[in-house]
Amino acid sequence: MTVFAAMQQAGDSDTMLPSREARLAYRKGMASSTAGVANGFVQGNLAILPEKLAGAFHRFCQLNPKPCPIIGMSDVGDPRIPALGLDLDIRTDVPRYRIWRDGEVVEEPTDVMQHWRDDLVAFVLGCSFSFEEALMDEGLPIRHIERNVRVPMYRTNIACRSSGPFAGPMVVSMRPFKPADAIRAVQVTSRFPSVHGAPVHLGHPHLIGISDIAKPDYGDPVPVEADEIPVFWACGVTPQAVIANAKLPFAITHAPGLMLITDLRNKQLAVL
Repeated sequence: MTVFAAMQQAGDSDTMLPSREARLAYRKGMASSTAGVANGFVQGNLAILPEKLAGAFHRFCQLNPKPCPIIGMSDVGDPRIPALGLDLDIRTDVPRYRIWRDGEVVEEPTDVMQHWRDDLVAFVLGCSFSFEEALMDEGLPIRHIERNVRVPMYRTNIACRSSGPFAGPMVVSMRPFKPADAIRAVQVTSRFPSVHGAPVHLGHPHLIGISDIAKPDYGDPVPVEADEIPVFWACGVTPQAVIANAKLPFAITHAPGLMLITDLRNKQLAVL
């Protein structure tokens, strides 16, 4: 049995939630995709910024709720977000982080203890992994989970609304479906607006600035079969494209596809 299979069979007590088991494994240094891990629990994208930029970023998220739905936020300098997990430590519980300086990734550590500062604010944004459980419950296949790779993600020509230094393109994640399944996927994911909601585009990648569907900007490529269409959802990796565009002096994010697993239940986020 794999470690993640063991996690998912763990009990549901306060100390043995599969989500907590996953965080403990990542806290010890395990670095792997979180797709399909701790099924039933909300996963989040991460952006950590100095307090002087936090207000502008918060406004950016309010202006762009599809790619940047906030599900949690820390106090200044506090690595805890109790609403997402009582024992959660934002400095250690993500499988892999990205350290950004002047808009460039300079390091990808498995914890950010040595980079933590008293002026930092952590934002946790909703992730499409949360609605994948609902898709699979409907019998819809998720290609990147089937192949045990990271979901493919692409920068687009869809411009985000700007706030202060934060401006740039929306990033989308892609899952291929047969047309009838794509219609059902729209219906299912519309129930989850706090984790990106319905797709922003179906088919014809070039119309949103994607020149080669086989070459994602983040994550791993997956095949789109002849009888399938690519379906694109707004993605919480968008802040990484915006951070690169703004050339911020310092920021921390998660590595794409390696998310923060919270103790929130996916079903808590459904609106219908």
